[in-house]
Amino acid sequence: MLRFVNFQKSYGQYPALDIPAFDIEPGIYWIKGVNGSGKSTLLKSIAGMLAFQGDILLDDISIKKEPVAYRKLVNFAEAEPLFPEFLTGRELINLFASAKDAPSGQEDSYLDSMDMRSYISKPVGTYSSGMLKKLSLVLAFLGKPKLILLDEPLITIDAAALTVLYQWIAEQHQQYQTSFLLSSHQVLDTDLLPAGLLQVDKQTLTHVIGL
Repeated sequence: MLRFVNFQKSYGQYPALDIPAFDIEPGIYWIKGVNGSGKSTLLKSIAGMLAFQGDILLDDISIKKEPVAYRKLVNFAEAEPLFPEFLTGRELINLFASAKDAPSGQEDSYLDSMDMRSYISKPVGTYSSGMLKKLSLVLAFLGKPKLILLDEPLITIDAAALTVLYQWIAEQHQQYQTSFLLSSHQVLDTDLLPAGLLQVDKQTLTHVIGL
């Protein structure tokens, strides 16, 4: 379970999110919200990338009290990933795999299913936006995460790659009971990826019922 306790995030004097108490049961969830509603802020806070007031707990492990243990359980792929241009995709995979204690060769099936072998050993400064997106997704699946956060996964990848991503998510959830939070401001197709719906609106987070 992911739990928010007196969570508040502000940028200067501007309050961005206020979630006094909210629980998310294990599962797959789409997070709805218009541009600027706070979806990315929410995911980055859960990932431990932004400072905030209050606390977030995953399976009773607090990001504030046990940050190292917490971050081992949470992986994140940004909407528009940025990596050091001089590093190769393979070097980034090795770095993330080491940090996440990933099994040897775990990335192989992901690279093959996304057709990334031809460029994975080239510097990421030569990658297109779609290639960068695929790399960020591979990195997000490394290790043994309890929760994977995907910010705007529908953008910058083609339909074939999106189908593959849906397969990754379904298999990861079925085999390892990994939970997912996926943000999107686009129309969601829950027939392709059955999921619960959450909404960021009016600076807070709510469950969407009846959609």
